[in-house]
Amino acid sequence: MGRRKIEMKMVKDSSSRQVTFSKRRTGLFKKANELGTLCAAQVGIVVFSPGGKPYSFGHPSVEAVAERFLNQDGKRKVSIPSQVVDQSQREARVGRLSQQLNTVLKRLQAETKRGEVLNESRRKPINELNLEELLEMKESMEELREKIRGRISEIEASYSLLLLSKIAVKLKQA
Repeated sequence: MGRRKIEMKMVKDSSSRQVTFSKRRTGLFKKANELGTLCAAQVGIVVFSPGGKPYSFGHPSVEAVAERFLNQDGKRKVSIPSQVVDQSQREARVGRLSQQLNTVLKRLQAETKRGEVLNESRRKPINELNLEELLEMKESMEELREKIRGRISEIEASYSLLLLSKIAVKLKQA
């Protein structure tokens, strides 16, 4: 389909707004990471979702950037409670884990599509295959099965870490 210019106005539908927020937040954090990496800049971003949930990103960390910002003239202007910093670091980690999970899911989808394309291109009635071709097909299918199992394990691990991080944040907030 391709990209198209989106008029800059608030998204009316709340579910669409949440999806837009999630996608844009990921892009914003990615660009901030690139800026920090390419320019050796210290970057800190704090964003609140439409539901009021805070998300943060910092390079090298939100705490370091905030401390530097607050101590620009050498005097401490405001102190940041350690609980807020710990929570923001957890939320940043949850954001990074979420990004990793999305990346793994995209890779899994790409591999699945690639497998489907390969299967489509190699369509030949199975009864017309000779023994060597059948053995090769069996080996390929076993390799594919192992790759899929590995990807599923990666996804389950990432998902578990993401859930544990979210639970820890909720428990800390309570």
